[in-house]
Amino acid sequence: MSTRRPVLALLGAPGVPGPPNLGQIAELADVRHCVADDLDRALPGADILVLWDFFSRALADNWGEATASLRWVHVCAAGVDSLLFDELKTSDVVVTNAHGVFDRPIAEFVLASILARDKRLHESMALQRDHLWKHRETVGTSRTSALVIGTGGIGRATARLLRAVGMEVVGAGRTARDADSDFGQVIATADLADHVGRFDNVVAIAPLTPQTRRMIDARVLAAMKPGAHLINVGRGELVDERALVESLRSGRLGAASLDVFETEPLPDDSPLWDLPGVAISAHMGGDAVGWREALADQVLENLRRYVSAGPADLAESLVNVIDKERGYRSGGG
Repeated sequence: MSTRRPVLALLGAPGVPGPPNLGQIAELADVRHCVADDLDRALPGADILVLWDFFSRALADNWGEATASLRWVHVCAAGVDSLLFDELKTSDVVVTNAHGVFDRPIAEFVLASILARDKRLHESMALQRDHLWKHRETVGTSRTSALVIGTGGIGRATARLLRAVGMEVVGAGRTARDADSDFGQVIATADLADHVGRFDNVVAIAPLTPQTRRMIDARVLAAMKPGAHLINVGRGELVDERALVESLRSGRLGAASLDVFETEPLPDDSPLWDLPGVAISAHMGGDAVGWREALADQVLENLRRYVSAGPADLAESLVNVIDKERGYRSGGG
């Protein structure tokens, strides 16, 4: 057990409230509040860095200010692609993430996206704005299929929810396998183009790594079932956005529900705003009411584990430890 009170640098974003349980966190550690511009003053001598501003890349820019005391970095997000850089990956610093907080909300968001498309709700809203009464038939979602790319916690929660409404679900992950508890079959992501043509819906949830960047490229898009629906709730760069635009313009791809983009906020001049069949949301798929409280509770629980851990077993004591080479939680995928 540590006998020295740890120093915790809390990197927030200007104008964004900090963790609501900050008082409890401060009972266990000396908290240094900072934003990206003054992280260089908060890092020296800090044992812990918590990225409440979870998309910040400030640590890479200020790595020279981190001292040998830094032992743990926690990211209040599921994805860690904006954090990992070579010096951190080769260091002894343990990295953890917010695994579990966003699983069910994102799964619900995916199901809502599929239902909205199948039941033509976006069309109904457009007709309502024009005061037009137009009867149409809809798709029976229980008779459709989905390929869920990403077999971590969010992908598994999504598979379970889609199966619950009767959909056929297959997973895509790093390695192919049969008899998976949530997916049944898992295909290898390297073979996406050979399999995507079977599915009505393709859901991108995989973590962003060098291996998954633009994995849904022109070849994969061309192999998808005509009229299929692409849902991206992972990272924008999982998809080749230019190829996606061309696929939508050609009519090969029937619809796209996009919560994440290569550039965020999505630029005003992006053609995605006006393409038919595209539903755009502002990277909010996992942000159900109470998500900040859940993130803060997770920080506090891991901080308690940190205080109780010995120096040699920190990685074993903390939960949601990231495999820094692979870029996702140890044991995931």
